[in-house]
Amino acid sequence: MTADTRHRLQLMAAFAVVYIVWGSTYLGIRIGVTDIPPALFSGVRNTIAGLVLMVIAGARGQPLPTQPRDWLHAFVMGILLVTLGNGLVTWGEVYVQSNQAALIATTSALWVAWFGTFGPKGHPLSRRAKLGLVLGFIGAILMLMPGNHFSFDHSGAQLVILLSTLCWGAGVIYGRSFNVSVSPLMLSAMLLFTGGLLLIILGVAAGEPAEWHWSVRGMGALAYLTVFGSCLAYSTYVWLMNHTTPDKLSTTAYVNPAIALVLGWVVLGEKVSGTRLVGMLVILVGVMLVTARFGFSRTRPVTLDIERS
Repeated sequence: MTADTRHRLQLMAAFAVVYIVWGSTYLGIRIGVTDIPPALFSGVRNTIAGLVLMVIAGARGQPLPTQPRDWLHAFVMGILLVTLGNGLVTWGEVYVQSNQAALIATTSALWVAWFGTFGPKGHPLSRRAKLGLVLGFIGAILMLMPGNHFSFDHSGAQLVILLSTLCWGAGVIYGRSFNVSVSPLMLSAMLLFTGGLLLIILGVAAGEPAEWHWSVRGMGALAYLTVFGSCLAYSTYVWLMNHTTPDKLSTTAYVNPAIALVLGWVVLGEKVSGTRLVGMLVILVGVMLVTARFGFSRTRPVTLDIERS
């Protein structure tokens, strides 16, 4: 097996993990917040995941950083990706259906791809990638068209979810703009821990412990999201940040909502119309245009310049 083929298979496997696992997290969040308040729900899952990944990284000989700037960068990423990116979505799903939250999340692709064109590590978009992004958003519009069970009753929560996508895009591009002295696994652990811990502090300050209801449903959702949504998917996503380009990375915002749409329909009975199904197909066409020829781009892959140990 050639190096190019091996790299392509690694990319395909990593994208499959992020697509499937994060596509299911919208459902898991919607189920979990019925019994566990949002800030604590997001904070506990991510803090535990961060600690677990730190132990795993340490066992692999990857120590915690000693330079304050590494912790500073991880803290900023934790705020953007976890505290705001995930925390705001979790709060929004208290009021918004999982499929609606997932559809709003498609806009993160715009921020990732657009922000990714700026700065010294900016990656210009090819015509094919631009066409794919445009098609992806046309599909998103079809899925969001009024009259197809998209409710504006909680427009404030929907706006908060929209804000979370901007924070997510900023966090992704920030993460590739600096040099750190730790591995991707340890970086994932640090940002999950710091971002999650801040959410726990906010939740306690807001009086959420009194609203925590112990149930099999809530704890099951918390366990699933901790192990798969945080430990597995976040570390895989950070690896992708180090091995692919922003336009390809942004496709997660297209595929994940499509998976969430189907799961919300099957598990929770959230409505899916013919127009939304057409939108899903258009989105997938856009994804194929953006992600074609994994591993064979003539453009240098995006890197975080992380030293591997």
